[in-house]
Amino acid sequence: MHLQKRILVTGGAGFLGSHLCERLVEEGHDVLCLDNFFTGTKRNIEHLITKPNFEMIRHDLVQPIFLEVDEIYNLACPASPVHYQYNPVKTVKTCIMGAIHMLGLAKRVNAKILQASTSEVYGDPVVHPQKESYWGNVNPIGLRSCYDEGKRCAETLFFDYHRQNRVNIRVVRIFNTYGPRMHPNDGRVVSNFIVQALTGQDMTVFGDGSQTRSFCYVDDLIEGMIRMMGAPDEFIGPVNLGNPGEFTILELAETIIRMTGSTSNIVFKPLPKDDPMQRKPDIALATEKLQWTPRVNLEDGLKRTISYFKAMIE
Repeated sequence: MHLQKRILVTGGAGFLGSHLCERLVEEGHDVLCLDNFFTGTKRNIEHLITKPNFEMIRHDLVQPIFLEVDEIYNLACPASPVHYQYNPVKTVKTCIMGAIHMLGLAKRVNAKILQASTSEVYGDPVVHPQKESYWGNVNPIGLRSCYDEGKRCAETLFFDYHRQNRVNIRVVRIFNTYGPRMHPNDGRVVSNFIVQALTGQDMTVFGDGSQTRSFCYVDDLIEGMIRMMGAPDEFIGPVNLGNPGEFTILELAETIIRMTGSTSNIVFKPLPKDDPMQRKPDIALATEKLQWTPRVNLEDGLKRTISYFKAMIE
């Protein structure tokens, strides 16, 4: 049995946050789930509400909050282009004010804190696959900058709080993750394709479909985050977490059509601005330091995700 800790998960009602809360509750920790329900939903955590070691707090991280906790997982931020571009100023505020408020809390109560950063800090990478030492190729004034630069600045704050105030930090850079509880309208490729395939709509591929992505199943990602939180204090990251299996968008569309038995047609649309052509994590560091590698292959993960969306649509 693990030592019981009091753990705060910001963005805890979101896709990743709800899976993390569930895992921490199962491990017997006292879990505080904080969310303002901008993209998170109560449906994601309703099965946890009755648990004695789970608490829900409705709060917006742009405002400070005072709590007593041992560990903080800072996941609060809309993470899909549809949502983070809806109110870009709010996205930047959530990234930066949220980081400042959570780091201030960690400093005050001497808590360990993990930042959920993103592969988006690499922008449209000219280095492939992406190693943690790569500084990225990011447009600071584009439509995606509110998220990319917001997350980059959050990493800056984490390292400065660590150097200046000795806050015990961890930084993980998350690559495309998918699984049950993804938001059906978040514009991400896996949820988009599955919903389109199940409802018989045309499947929209941007560009010619030759751009690549690496898809990590949610359970694998949560395992990586928990291992990073438990890593020795001298290993603070940043560390890439993602599945290095690389697929073209067209391959993904064809796989989902086959797995759902869909009659959908694939249609091609122009590529959005600043959309990266290649995304693939180099996970050598995570493998070495955390003994972590993803276990769930794309077909198995898609099977579980498809059945979740099926139940939701019916």
